[in-house]
Amino acid sequence: MGKSLIPPGGGDNHIEPVNLKSALEERYLAYALSTIMHRALPDVRDGLKPVHRRIIHAMRLLRLNPDQAYAKCARIVGDVMGKFHPHGDASIYDALVRLAQDFAVRYPLVDGQGNFGNIDGDNAAAMRYTEARMTEVATLLMEGIQENAIDFRPTYNEEDEEPIVLPGAFPNLLANGSSGIAVGMATSIPPHNVAELCSSALYLINHPDASVEDLMTTEEQWEEIKREAATDPDALLKTKVRGPDFPTGGVLVETPDNILEAYRTGRGAFRTRAKWEKEEGNRGTWVIVVTEIPYQVQKSRLIEKIAELLIAKKLPLLDDVRDESAEDIRLVLEPKNRTVDPELLMESLFKLTELESRFSLNLNVLSHGKVPNVLSLDGVLREWLEHRKEVLIRRSEHRKAEIERRLEVLGGYLVAYLNLDEVIRIIREEDEPKQELMRTFELSDLQAESILNMRLRSLRKLEEFEIRKEHDGLSKEKKEIEELLASGTKQWKKISSEIKAVREKYGPKTLLGARRTHFAEAPSHDLQDIQQAMIEKEPVTIVVSEKGWLRAMKGHLPDFSTLAFKEGDKLKLAFHAETTDKILFFTTGGKFYTLGANTLPGGRGHGDPIRILVDMENDQDILTAFVHDPSAKLLLSSHLGYGFIISESDTVANTRKGKQIMNVKAPDEAKICMRVEGDHVAVIGENRKMVVFPMSEIPELTRGKGVRLQRYKDGGVSDIRGFAMDTGLSWQDSAGRTFTRSKEELLEWMGARATAGRVVPKGFPRSGKF
Repeated sequence: MGKSLIPPGGGDNHIEPVNLKSALEERYLAYALSTIMHRALPDVRDGLKPVHRRIIHAMRLLRLNPDQAYAKCARIVGDVMGKFHPHGDASIYDALVRLAQDFAVRYPLVDGQGNFGNIDGDNAAAMRYTEARMTEVATLLMEGIQENAIDFRPTYNEEDEEPIVLPGAFPNLLANGSSGIAVGMATSIPPHNVAELCSSALYLINHPDASVEDLMTTEEQWEEIKREAATDPDALLKTKVRGPDFPTGGVLVETPDNILEAYRTGRGAFRTRAKWEKEEGNRGTWVIVVTEIPYQVQKSRLIEKIAELLIAKKLPLLDDVRDESAEDIRLVLEPKNRTVDPELLMESLFKLTELESRFSLNLNVLSHGKVPNVLSLDGVLREWLEHRKEVLIRRSEHRKAEIERRLEVLGGYLVAYLNLDEVIRIIREEDEPKQELMRTFELSDLQAESILNMRLRSLRKLEEFEIRKEHDGLSKEKKEIEELLASGTKQWKKISSEIKAVREKYGPKTLLGARRTHFAEAPSHDLQDIQQAMIEKEPVTIVVSEKGWLRAMKGHLPDFSTLAFKEGDKLKLAFHAETTDKILFFTTGGKFYTLGANTLPGGRGHGDPIRILVDMENDQDILTAFVHDPSAKLLLSSHLGYGFIISESDTVANTRKGKQIMNVKAPDEAKICMRVEGDHVAVIGENRKMVVFPMSEIPELTRGKGVRLQRYKDGGVSDIRGFAMDTGLSWQDSAGRTFTRSKEELLEWMGARATAGRVVPKGFPRSGKF
């Protein structure tokens, strides 16, 4: 029989009951904290996440300085993975590649050789092909790492040590930005111009209570700096933070107030647009050339998207797009024709494509390397400056200890020099020369050890003059360090000079330091114009049936009698329009609805009921529909003869709910909607009485019940017509003959508004309509 798998004693002696909820909470919290602390959020002091810090540190140990030869990336990734970062090689290599991409990082930390990917989103070559070394920026971040400037901690297998944070002589957090998603929190920091950050930091050193506004350069201050820079180029160094400075350039179209508010709260968003210019061709033709695109937009994907919109006829102003980029970016956009407004074409593209993108600001960082916190601009700079001060103090103390040790050794050398023969005798003859030296000359252990460790050939160098010279030099340096450590003012002065050196090195006159992202106000185009620019203009025929079914047939149909309808339904009205037109619908309930002709259902089938497209009450019907003309005016009238004039642009409603314009209470309802023409109006009631009065007697309102147009005992209005008195009032009878009555012939019907009027003239149609 096989061995039993059941442990003896029923196996219940080592089982601990655990509450599932608390076990899950505990484990999830541990995972969340690990992600926040050791993966996703950067440290405010050096602006790096652990993987980047480990890559830089490994490159330092491999001695890949900017002036040394490159090493294979596979070698660097292997070192990082084996010693410091026990994760996949792909994630480490991806992080390394990004640090070398000048379109992804504003101030690259890695100098790459080989294919490191491109702005089209193509991947880098495999790590066995590419090579890398550090840039000057990376060496600045590590300045002083061997001088006890920062603490180290054991690596994951406790075989080695790694830095907890780098000394960070470069304001890397804001200069290069960062983004990451942790558990329950995220960070998103755009890159900035390092010379501007240095100027803001220097201002903060001199004005410790400065607010965020003080640390930024306003538009007025910027104009003044530009004027000064015309005569003195160094005036540009005064510029403090103005806003993000993306590696790919672009144009920031955020308002100054929004930018300020974002830096004050640590949260906000920056709207960036592509930089473009109009390039003239021959015979009046032109194209638009895009030379800079927003940050983190893949160029190839952007062009694909524009091409998709072109095929889908969403960009009627654009004819073609092509990519003529080499090292630089050059996207060529061809307009449909030379009459197109370039601004409007670009606005339609900004609205639909990533030629405009938003970069969010969420300054969520590890404050003091421990606490996740959303900081303001001044908060970030303050913590960086505090870190720089701590680094300065620790480096100074380390140097002071080194000097003291060397001074002790020099003291021993001096003794040996003055008693050389005796020293040599002791070393040659004594069994324990070290103890004997210490006893004879009252030397310390270190001094005796140093003398014993001297090489014979250095005896010829051992001159009192040299020793005393070095001793004096070091004593002077020690005194200076002691003064520095005793005075906060001197410390800040020293930090200021270091920051000034960085600002000088990456100033606005250098290739890497010059500002790339510029500022502009977004042109305020009418939204309607932009929406119109996105619709392909084509002729359509709008058809409305008696039962309220809508459709838009392609083309301008000459004959409406051939239109087919559902059984029991028939044509109510049909008219010609363009797809770019707005169609107004007026209902018996006095409401106006607006629909774009391009949004109406197509001509296949019978269309859709209007109640699917707008929220219309069941007891109301469409009275009329027509193409919107913003310059026209309308005369509205209810069945009981109340009416007013309204400007047509006031009736446009942008929602499904429509716009209540005419107030009618049952049993009354809206009856007539007509365009205002002429200077007089003729109103006919169902009682076949007509009254004529000047159009000016009808008030112009934006909504309401209106005034009485004609008085009735019972019944209501039948028809209304506006006309010019000089040309007279005309109508057609049932046989199609036209009658016209002149001013003199109309005298007996002329009256005041709201009178009953008189029976219609001879020859007026039986229907009571004009």
